[in-house]
Amino acid sequence: MAQQDFGRKPLSSLSFPPASAVGRGAAWYRGDCHVHSIHSDGELTPEELAVRARAAGLDFIATTEHNSAASPDVWGHLAADDFLIVLGEEVTTKTGHWLALGISSGEVVDWNHQVRDGLVDKCLDQVHRAGGLGVAAHPHAPYPSGDFMFPFPGFDVVEVWNGLWTSDLPWNADNEAALAEWGRSLAADLRAGPWRPAMGNSDTHLEGQIGIPHTVVFAEELSTEAVLAGIRAGRSWIAESAKVDVSFIARANGRAAGVGERLGSHGGQVEVHAAVRGVPAGVVSFHTDRGKVHRAALPNDGAGVVLWDTTAEESAFVRIEVRHPNGHIAALTNPIILDWPLVSS
Repeated sequence: MAQQDFGRKPLSSLSFPPASAVGRGAAWYRGDCHVHSIHSDGELTPEELAVRARAAGLDFIATTEHNSAASPDVWGHLAADDFLIVLGEEVTTKTGHWLALGISSGEVVDWNHQVRDGLVDKCLDQVHRAGGLGVAAHPHAPYPSGDFMFPFPGFDVVEVWNGLWTSDLPWNADNEAALAEWGRSLAADLRAGPWRPAMGNSDTHLEGQIGIPHTVVFAEELSTEAVLAGIRAGRSWIAESAKVDVSFIARANGRAAGVGERLGSHGGQVEVHAAVRGVPAGVVSFHTDRGKVHRAALPNDGAGVVLWDTTAEESAFVRIEVRHPNGHIAALTNPIILDWPLVSS
């Protein structure tokens, strides 16, 4: 593992962000887990990133400088009671990039390898020992080393929506390919267990990118441990901005389940309820292990409720996508599992 040189100052005395904030208790929190500052190849300072993240309606960000630990004494003072900073790294290997989220202060994950070296599992073990997550980043990015060549098993999450290469629009063909690949894998992953949730991040390098998109996660508190637990469990959905809001619930036999949860309908009728705000004239589509099964238009003011009925025999899981009239994604969710005898949870 590469070592970071902090000079004469001992690591224990350096100012790193605290691992928890006061927050709002158990709630939905918005965060961008892929950002770069001037301490790698970004153009914004940590201070500018924090200011812009809060202005974008975010509750947390993750520091993910390329192949290096978060710089000490530059992030700690930017955290607040209502704003969490998670420590991470973008591990920029020769055959794909991935995010190590929730690693320890000053920790660096080795990046100087490729898929044929067989070292990625060892690197992921290092992240997991720290209680962190390994996220397969922008698996179809359009540049050398951007295509993700590592096998997904071993990674905890897939970044299906990356905002860096989307110019003036927050969606492109590379994201479409990543979403389709992840969507096709869900049925097999759910049967074998564990499945890999989706997340979205801005990959901020430049002005005006942060929070486009971001991940909205249900966490028991605003802390690194709780946020990562929510992401790991798939209790999250992706939004292009804080203007977009989604509520997604399935109900059967007096029980209810939300994103990332298992309903256990036991053969009964399932009512799926999706409420959306902030996508004028958009389209909500429902997706299961049978593909796209239902769609409905939103009104011109962008706020609407869509209901759909199914059974566990018909649908092992259900997730939704919300698209603008031009077909670009505005939001998408992880699945609600209806009733499937999973091998492991």
